[in-house]
Amino acid sequence: MDAVERNRTWELADLPAGHRAITLKSVYKLKKDEARAVTKHKARLVARGFVQQEGVDFDDAFAPVTLMESVRLLLALAAQEGWHVHHMDVKSAFLNGDLEEVYVHQSSGFIILGKENKVLHLRKALYSLRQAPRA
Repeated sequence: MDAVERNRTWELADLPAGHRAITLKSVYKLKKDEARAVTKHKARLVARGFVQQEGVDFDDAFAPVTLMESVRLLLALAAQEGWHVHHMDVKSAFLNGDLEEVYVHQSSGFIILGKENKVLHLRKALYSLRQAPRA
């Protein structure tokens, strides 16, 4: 929830006519070491994107990806030319994609008192949204 709030993932709003809100779910996972001792408790807030209908809730879900052959070609070219190669990973990458017109219900346990009838207008993608990989 810290990453979601820091990233300004949503804003409280009224549900516009003609739109429907998707429910959210919390997913919990235990990270274990080689001895199977718990080393970390992880939680992720996900949208129940399986209820979304193509053409109604989203238009396109295609996510452009790079073929491994293209990566190998670029690495070979970089080695041949003496270029520096940098690798990076984006934590919470899905939470950085911009969205249009996606609304979700407030998550149980995080409902804003006095504004229970409002929904969350997503500014950024959440895990399990059908259009999240593309965003």
